[in-house]
Amino acid sequence: MIDELILNALKEDVGEGDHSSLACIGAKEEGRARLEVREAGIIAGIDVARRIFELFDSSLKLEVFIRDGSLVKPGDIAFIVVGSARSILTTERLVLNIMQRMSGIATQTNQMVKMIAHTNATLIDTRKTTPNFRLFEKQAVLIGGGGNHRFGLYDMVMIKDNHIDFAGGVAEAIAATSNYLKSKRKKLSIEIEVRNKDELTEVIRVGGVDRIMLDNFSPSEIKEALQLIPKIYETEASGGISQSTIVAYAETGVDFISVGELTHSVKSLDLGLKARF
Repeated sequence: MIDELILNALKEDVGEGDHSSLACIGAKEEGRARLEVREAGIIAGIDVARRIFELFDSSLKLEVFIRDGSLVKPGDIAFIVVGSARSILTTERLVLNIMQRMSGIATQTNQMVKMIAHTNATLIDTRKTTPNFRLFEKQAVLIGGGGNHRFGLYDMVMIKDNHIDFAGGVAEAIAATSNYLKSKRKKLSIEIEVRNKDELTEVIRVGGVDRIMLDNFSPSEIKEALQLIPKIYETEASGGISQSTIVAYAETGVDFISVGELTHSVKSLDLGLKARF
């Protein structure tokens, strides 16, 4: 899947050819460039960069000095790439686009993970990701020390508010899900979202799920809800949680905290790929 994403991105960017590099640089011209860190954070995407170079021009050589997940500061050099100057120039922007965004996600994830390290809560991402870029974004969350929620619609059942409303209620949605999985002979974990205490009570009465998401509950409401939820269920807090509120949520005792802003509104880390002689 990584190779497919990279090849599609190269096709999008290069098209029939990098005419700027083809015009300015001779076919046999060799060069070197280094990945320069310009902002403090967690570096991510070095392994992806390596694969971009390999797929575009296998003769390019990469010397790595800093590994994914390392804390970096301005002035650090993550790697040096050596080989065809044309190839380095053509792949430059794709490498930077991916690494800058992945590093931004890893940095923000790491900051939030550290904030709740004194609790037992696990920070996880969501499906609020960039289309065709989800794999890299979720990898970045892992590199930053967080965890992944379901990858897509196929690897976990997530009964959300709209599913409940369309199905006719909590009990109906759970029953339909159970019947569906049995008919398809599928074993998938089931999570259900509840919006209030009444829905929570109904889920506990009916059972048949693995995790309960407390959506848009305040920390105090979550504390109350956790007193009602049997230990056989995993619990998750979700809904507009940010750096300013995550500690209060983690200290409730909830098992998981899903945060959409890890991927949907992150600031990229400032990096540069510069020619060196």
